[in-house]
Amino acid sequence: MQLKQQWNKLKNLKLEKPNSVLTMYLNTDPADPDQQGGEWKIHLKNGLNRFENYLTKDEDKDELHNFQKIRKQVESFFQENQKDLKKGVILFASSDESVWIADIVQVPVETNFYWQETPVIDQLEQIYRDFPRLGIVLVQQNQVKTIEAELGFVEETKLFELDLDTEDWRQHEGPHHADASMGKGGKNTQTDQFDKRFRENQKRWYKRLAPTLDKKAKDQQWEKIYVAGEEHEANDLASYMQKNIDQVIHQNILDQEEHHVLEKIIG
Repeated sequence: MQLKQQWNKLKNLKLEKPNSVLTMYLNTDPADPDQQGGEWKIHLKNGLNRFENYLTKDEDKDELHNFQKIRKQVESFFQENQKDLKKGVILFASSDESVWIADIVQVPVETNFYWQETPVIDQLEQIYRDFPRLGIVLVQQNQVKTIEAELGFVEETKLFELDLDTEDWRQHEGPHHADASMGKGGKNTQTDQFDKRFRENQKRWYKRLAPTLDKKAKDQQWEKIYVAGEEHEANDLASYMQKNIDQVIHQNILDQEEHHVLEKIIG
């Protein structure tokens, strides 16, 4: 997300005429009853027209030129990305070219446009309060998946799997395979033996993984943490983590698609 990376620049940016900053919050949510016909296109056009008409009447040719230059960039962005839009777009563009931020977000946005010497970040700050950076920990026997998300988008997924021979947790990249939790013999041949051994060692194994998860939460600056899994597994893993857990969810959802998991967590 460009927004988080350039947060300090936005807060400290102040330009002088004829330079200004376009701040735009645009609701593009197709599920919104007011957006069923792609009304965001009308709101976008009207919002940009309003500034251009005002600057034309004001007869400030330099500022009008600066705005028109930004308008072309904005319109190009939407032409290139209109098929990929989600719930909203947050955009900041300065006429001195020091800032260009255009982020598609998966959280509700209230449509507003501003053209002034400083960016307007009030709504952005409220969005970050409502949708802080998340760390979701999914546990399913000898597998633990972490999902990091910001502004409703999955940013990173990691899978930790316990090697039953060495009793070490190993981090895997790439897709998750559902049969891995049954051990080397697969689900049909070793289920009973696996379940018995896992129940006997579950607490000890989760306690060993917990510091790794705590470090990940600290390094990646998780502002809220959720743990989900079968009741005993989720409760045990959460109890061994030193970081504050905002909610423990008793659902085994490790094998579900990440964006479905995110929807269950934040709605």
